[in-house]
Amino acid sequence: MKQLEDKHFTLPASELIHLVNDAHQRTLDLLSDLDDSQLNVPLLGIVNPFRWEMGHVSFFYEAMLLQTLDQIPPLTEDGNDFYNSFEIDHDDRWGLPLPSRKETLAYMEQIRLMVIDRLGSHEPDAAETYIYLLSVFHEDMHGEAFTWMRQTLKYPKPSFGYSESNPPLELSGETALTGDVEVPGGNYQLGASRENPFVFDNEKWAFPIEVPSFRIARTAVSNDEFKDFIEDNGYKRPELWSTQGWRWRSKNGMQCPVYWARGERDWLHRHFNRWIPLASHAPVAHISWYEAEAYCRWAGRRLPTEAEWDMAASAEPSSDGKTITGKKRRFPWGDEHPTSERANLDGRFSGTVDVGAFPAGDSAFGCRQMLGNVWEWTASPFYPFPGYIVDFPYVEYSAPWFGYPKVLKGGAWPTRSRLACNSYRNFFPPHRNDIFSGFRTCALE
Repeated sequence: MKQLEDKHFTLPASELIHLVNDAHQRTLDLLSDLDDSQLNVPLLGIVNPFRWEMGHVSFFYEAMLLQTLDQIPPLTEDGNDFYNSFEIDHDDRWGLPLPSRKETLAYMEQIRLMVIDRLGSHEPDAAETYIYLLSVFHEDMHGEAFTWMRQTLKYPKPSFGYSESNPPLELSGETALTGDVEVPGGNYQLGASRENPFVFDNEKWAFPIEVPSFRIARTAVSNDEFKDFIEDNGYKRPELWSTQGWRWRSKNGMQCPVYWARGERDWLHRHFNRWIPLASHAPVAHISWYEAEAYCRWAGRRLPTEAEWDMAASAEPSSDGKTITGKKRRFPWGDEHPTSERANLDGRFSGTVDVGAFPAGDSAFGCRQMLGNVWEWTASPFYPFPGYIVDFPYVEYSAPWFGYPKVLKGGAWPTRSRLACNSYRNFFPPHRNDIFSGFRTCALE
């Protein structure tokens, strides 16, 4: 938190109250239509028990704000024993005597009111502002997890609180967008700037890296493009796969993306609990890193490194186009915050849209949708940046995971727009295909 104290970054209590309430309401919207039987889920490595995750989200506020800052004793005797994700092994969460749905909702409401009361008592300083934002963003991340859990379990599409008077947005008339853009090489500052109002520990701090020029696709790989890989027996050709990838494909019997199926005339895609025709120009989604790697080998392409992806999203070309300037954009289009005209975020379109949509969100080099729609795998493993130190209030956020996961960038359609920015680093093991993940490719030099 020291960097925030140094620059005195704060938000007024009224704005933080709005963020806390908004995150809480999104959580309720993602759960309110599920009955008690739907909250009981089978033991799977890629989901959590719904009631456990509900309690965990609120416990984070309690642990970070009430217990740590205010020294308030735990509100429930079993709070740490139930909801501390680094004390309770994943599989053990199914055996816990968790409170009922009604009791869990009451606990969530109690915590929300205590946090709001705390904000009403004084204006937060920089350190407190950071903890409030961290807690809200943590809930936002779990909101996205609730969304992909519903997809995994074949539950209905969440409403995100929309109604007839406030329907989700729609797009029409979009077309495919193809081709590469060239990004000139140069000395690039990878990582978050100290001017950013909020950063996670794994984004700190920007450091110089020399990046040769490269060509990167204007868009993420579309369903139509990935369909060509399948129909050329891409899932049956071991030479296209890494040893680990082929082992994963064989063990799981993968013949196509996890939520695809052949219909009578063409491919179908399961969107939550409904099978719908595959949208030709939407980005291929729910793709593992192994599948992205195999596609690239088939196409004679490669995945971008994290530095290349970040550079294509954030850098600006010099006037002669031969190198890059020292300026970095916070978002692909500039420093203004995301809107529904620039990116598919916040669940406003209730799913993916065509890769050619949102020209207003283009980066300086012409890359489209580098924020929103689908997370994009990079070639890079998830490692700390030079000089990384554990000075983060949530010490378990990054440090235990360095090494094996791969870095994803950009956010997906249910990612909250207040969380998404160019420097944000997501990370998952290469076999995960339940998340809203796709990829774009680079030319081989």
